Amino acid sequence: MPYLGSEDVVKELKKALCNPHIQADRLRYRNVIQRVIRYMTQGLDMSGVFMEMVKASATVDIVQKKLVYLYMCTYAPLKPDLALLAINTLCKDCSDPNPMVRGLALRSMCSLRMSKLDQWGQAEVLNFLLRYQPRSEEELFDILNLLDSFLKSSSPGVVMGATKLFLILAKMFPHVQTDVLVRVKGPLLAACSSESRELCFVALCHVRQILHSLPGHFSSHYKKFFCSYSEPHYIKLQKVEVLCELVNDENVQQVLEELRGYCTDVSADFAQAAIFAIGGIARTYTDQCVQILTELLGLRQEHITTVVVQTFRDLVWLCPQCTEAVCQALPGCEENIQDSEGKQALIWLLGVHGERIPNAPYVLEDFVENVKSETFPAVKMELLTALLRLFLSRPAECQDMLGRLLYYCIEEEKDMAVRDRGLFYYRLLLVGIDEVKRILCSPKSDPTLGLLEDPAERPVNSWASDFNTLVPVYGKAHWATISKCQGAERCDPELPKTSSFAASGPLIPEENKERVQELPDSGALMLVPNRQLTADYFEKTWLSLKVAHQQVLPWRGEFHPDTLQMALQVVNIQTIAMSRAGSRPWKAYLSAQDDTGCLFLTELLLEPGNSEMQISVKQNEARTETLNSFISVLETVIGTIEEIKS
Repeated sequence: MPYLGSEDVVKELKKALCNPHIQADRLRYRNVIQRVIRYMTQGLDMSGVFMEMVKASATVDIVQKKLVYLYMCTYAPLKPDLALLAINTLCKDCSDPNPMVRGLALRSMCSLRMSKLDQWGQAEVLNFLLRYQPRSEEELFDILNLLDSFLKSSSPGVVMGATKLFLILAKMFPHVQTDVLVRVKGPLLAACSSESRELCFVALCHVRQILHSLPGHFSSHYKKFFCSYSEPHYIKLQKVEVLCELVNDENVQQVLEELRGYCTDVSADFAQAAIFAIGGIARTYTDQCVQILTELLGLRQEHITTVVVQTFRDLVWLCPQCTEAVCQALPGCEENIQDSEGKQALIWLLGVHGERIPNAPYVLEDFVENVKSETFPAVKMELLTALLRLFLSRPAECQDMLGRLLYYCIEEEKDMAVRDRGLFYYRLLLVGIDEVKRILCSPKSDPTLGLLEDPAERPVNSWASDFNTLVPVYGKAHWATISKCQGAERCDPELPKTSSFAASGPLIPEENKERVQELPDSGALMLVPNRQLTADYFEKTWLSLKVAHQQVLPWRGEFHPDTLQMALQVVNIQTIAMSRAGSRPWKAYLSAQDDTGCLFLTELLLEPGNSEMQISVKQNEARTETLNSFISVLETVIGTIEEIKS
């Protein structure tokens, strides 16, 4: 063969690698690749055929893959723009069923020099490394030391990817996780001030996630979260939420003054969000917040007054020490409330604490006079309860109007819920005042409820896997629903056929149906719709399989079988047979199949007098991961039905 220069060799090999006749002959194709490797080892620059070599990796020939991976690992640092193609190819091979291919791809991935990749390539590699499990503590810290420089990257994506990798790898070392979150405080604060609104919003969502485990982590930088006039509504709302979590003794005055300015914003929604935020802070710093809220009532603006009164209602329940100040602030505010939520809050306050408010009976009398024009049944029911409560402490002023209200609710009101409430109170009064007091004179406050509402600090490991994903943006349940819907569209774009029992109307309210669909992220599990088994086939298969999983779930009271059947259908779990409602023992047999053909057969069992539901699941293929995902889906459905009942 005559001597060729480097450029001529590259041209010849490139032409050969693109020749479809050579590609069709596996031996000839491998020989050309071997020539590329030979020239590469002799020092000739073979980077010109990088694209063609990447394409050559799409083969089942292990020898050819080894040659191509050797080439890619050598030239990836010289071709950072094209290296991303190599990373994508390696990622695909890491999912190959052949363990030799997976091992080869993983070894090659680890051989790439990330510093030569652009920010997208680095982020991709960092995300891929989440799959690797260090074999020893020494190896773990070697990896962390190598990744340390990526926490200082100028790319937010690389910093977030490196942070997540640190949090996942250091799951057994909480102090390391805390140190990493301290180090990324600067990049996150910079992102929160970014001109990119999308980046700013995502960074704020991640800040809130970190605060779940490290309260006050950003307290010294609270001014970074003050809102700018030009910022969009959704960013302002996130910043207000963050500010509420950063309040402490040193900055409470400055934060409250900032929030006070937001309360008069031109956007009514943002102004109301700021008022609710002040109400949240009031649980800890009561006096300062009540003073600000009282001054806001003086503005006499409807949307402000409505939210302030709602905040007062919640506040006196959780912080009884502020009741006197709230009662002094209420007179006169009824003139500026038209919203139903605001009316209910004011009426509740007048009914529970009316003995401290001089004009309480007369304000309620105005509501009674206008009850016929009131369009919201909830306001009427709140008025009934409040007036009866106030009658117990101020009978002379309330007796006449209470009689008129009861007469209207029983004889003229068309809403059955209001009519039943009025009839119940009328009959209760016939029994005697002592019985009325026993039922209606409940505690006027419950400070312990605030302890239940305040979320406890969560360990970093509880959300580390969600870091640098869309979960902090959408919320875990909402993102699980979105992921499930997207997966269903990819699997079967056609709408499922309507079952016959659904023709009579919805058995589950729409808001509860959404909660049924808010399933945990179940990875690769995708249940296929409309895969109904016959009863005979189910019985035969059930008897031939062993129980793969068994557990019990708490269960209280009765439910309609159709409700459970509808909920199961939402997640593509079919009902084979089910006992009648109320029968004991009660049984149900279910079937489901994922997109890989794995079949799940389930028995639900309620024994007489038992407050637990027993679940038994059988599987035609032993797959632990998919079984756990199916159990998670089933638990969510049953838990949702329990909530619907209660």
